[in-house]
Amino acid sequence: MRNPLQWHPATVRQHRDLSATVREFELRPEGGVLPWTVGSHLNVQVLIDGRPETRSYSLVGLPHEAAAADVYRIAVKRAQPGRGGSRHMWSLETGAELMVGEPNNHFELPLTARQYLLVAGGIGITPIVGMAQMLAARGADVRMCYAARSADELVFADTLRSTLGDRLQTFTDDGGARMDIAAQIATLHPQALLLMCGPLTMLDAVREAWVKTPRPAANLRFETFGNSGTVANEAFWVKLPRHGVELQVPADRSLLDVLNDAGIETLFDCKRGECGLCAMDIVSAHGTIDHRDVFFSAHEKAANQRLCACVSRVSGGGLVLDSAWRAD
Repeated sequence: MRNPLQWHPATVRQHRDLSATVREFELRPEGGVLPWTVGSHLNVQVLIDGRPETRSYSLVGLPHEAAAADVYRIAVKRAQPGRGGSRHMWSLETGAELMVGEPNNHFELPLTARQYLLVAGGIGITPIVGMAQMLAARGADVRMCYAARSADELVFADTLRSTLGDRLQTFTDDGGARMDIAAQIATLHPQALLLMCGPLTMLDAVREAWVKTPRPAANLRFETFGNSGTVANEAFWVKLPRHGVELQVPADRSLLDVLNDAGIETLFDCKRGECGLCAMDIVSAHGTIDHRDVFFSAHEKAANQRLCACVSRVSGGGLVLDSAWRAD
């Protein structure tokens, strides 16, 4: 596996608005596009108040098309409020220079399943587009559910209709169409594979419906935004008695970033609440913890004994945490 944090210079070849809140970028890396597979993401270095930070964006489309054009395609949703990454990306014009990592895939598409159901919510459509295109080209038994708040936010609907035809179903909040995920799952082959990407609320609904069936847990595969929660971001405090410090976590920064900036080195990898490497022990919670990870089970989250520092937040207070650091 390549190192996704091996940085390479790149240039914005062009960009276009897919909606009022979603902008697609073509990034041309110096030295050419590296091989990648559908479901891959690309780390991009952004500047937040002058600080370099890393954001991950799914690669859109098919690898051979990207290689032929010598560009990586990503789509960035302008988050309001957000942590600043999308604001930086939207500030880039054609010809702007930036640093990108090497493609990395934690959301592989197996090609041997009897049947596929693809589920996407909002900007979670980005890794799913290439999956739909690849499966359709291979003649696979595939259908797709695509949901968004409004019809304008179904930014890849035309591409997917030309690829899937009537095997694509769309759902929008403003249109009053709600996805019945339990009914969708009920019609699947017993060994079907469901791949989904979307907000945490959608993932929770899909996982809840899936576990009520006798289907193999491994046949549900997913990726999340890594920063979507049940409440809006707000500032909170964190105390670490072993280090003798109390820190403030602003609404637009993650707990992980604040800890590392303060010299409290915390292990991490995915920064999306998936790998669990940044998990920390909770000594006490003062307020409500918004667990935004997919690493811990619902039971573990309810126990409030550990959290993932990369995505979890607190509303109405703060936390006392015990880090892995021990004095010599």
